[in-house]
Amino acid sequence: MGGTDVTDGWDWRRGGETPARPPGAGNPPAGPPTTPEAGNASTVPPGGPAPGHPPVAGAGASPWWSDALADPWRDPTAPTAVVVPGAVVAGIEPEAVTDPDAPGRPTLRHLLLIPVITALLAGTLGGALGYAFAVRGSAGGAVLGSAPVDPPALAQRKPESLAGVAERVLPSVVTVRVSSLGGTSEGSGFIATADGHVITNDHVVAGGTGKASVVFNDGSSAPATIVGQDPESDIAVIKVSRPGLRAVEFGDSDALAVGDPVLAMGSPLSLANTVTAGIVSALDRTMQAGEPGGPVRYYAAIQTDAAVNHGNSGGPLVDGAGRVVGVNSTIKSLVAEGQEAGNIGLAFAIPINQAKRVTQDIIGTGKARRTVIGARVDGPAGVVGGGLRLAEVQPSGPADGAGLKVGDVILKINGRPMTEPTDLTALVRKYAPGSVVTVEFRRGSARQNTSVRLAADAK
Repeated sequence: MGGTDVTDGWDWRRGGETPARPPGAGNPPAGPPTTPEAGNASTVPPGGPAPGHPPVAGAGASPWWSDALADPWRDPTAPTAVVVPGAVVAGIEPEAVTDPDAPGRPTLRHLLLIPVITALLAGTLGGALGYAFAVRGSAGGAVLGSAPVDPPALAQRKPESLAGVAERVLPSVVTVRVSSLGGTSEGSGFIATADGHVITNDHVVAGGTGKASVVFNDGSSAPATIVGQDPESDIAVIKVSRPGLRAVEFGDSDALAVGDPVLAMGSPLSLANTVTAGIVSALDRTMQAGEPGGPVRYYAAIQTDAAVNHGNSGGPLVDGAGRVVGVNSTIKSLVAEGQEAGNIGLAFAIPINQAKRVTQDIIGTGKARRTVIGARVDGPAGVVGGGLRLAEVQPSGPADGAGLKVGDVILKINGRPMTEPTDLTALVRKYAPGSVVTVEFRRGSARQNTSVRLAADAK
């Protein structure tokens, strides 16, 4: 019916009920059914196959008619091709078809390549880690120290730190060498003026032949001449010619306090550019020093525990701001006669206020003035309360003008107690001529105060 394949009832080819065909429409002839033979799953109509149909094969033969073109129920517009399944031979497996897109089974080459690549990667990683540990640690593999951090403040060497002070002052510190009949004496010094004046100790240049040299911080040297010296204050001035010199900055030794930090610089035992640190241990420590047969040196020293040894003499004592507050001069030691003295933490420096005054006098006149009070003491008073008894008062001198008399007991000068004869001379030398000091004294049982204007000696 047109191109539409329509049936009423079940399609017999689909295993359902078979509809009745109209007479003469190709129905198979009626007849009694036959019993199928053993092993034959199909039936054959009586009298053999229907005309126009191939004979039915044995067991497994298709029950379908093969003459599809003669089927009266067939759609005349449908294709004439009929697909007949091929016979399958029992016992033969079909050939396997491999999917070309499916992941393949690893071959021996692949299995060998995997461990080789793994070994190379492991070796590279191990080498990198080994190098890192070798750089950071020792040969044994130990990592020394902690991870890098910002340096602490004290390690940054700020200008006000001890390292900053040393860096700023050392270019002005020199080593002084003086030729003498006995050889060459060596000490320290520092540049006081930009035109080449150098301050050092008198005992560094004493006995020299006049030939001196200066070794600078950078190792270079230049000849020097002795300008002048003052044995009693232990100050000497030499001159060197060299452009571009940097003079030190001077501080105020009268402003020091016990406990202030200080640095001692110089060439102890010929070790140039040596810096040691300490504190001010005491102030106005009166000193009387000198070699037998030589001049007696007096000064009210700054005592420090900074390490000072032979060769430091004449070098600067510097405060925490990098200013020179003293001239290192002498040390105390516990060695026996004839032995070499060494540092035991008792070093003494001439106050820079006194050293500056003496230096200016030497540069200006070639010699220094000495400050005097115009009186002399014999020794301790030997009475309760201490003090120094005046044995002589010079007429028209400073002490006489202040009303002091022989027999008076000097108790204090500017508040500093008097206990030894050295105290009076050393403390008076500390002040410049013309300075006014307060003297506390006892006359009989009465305590009195007077003001004394100090003067320069007549030399």
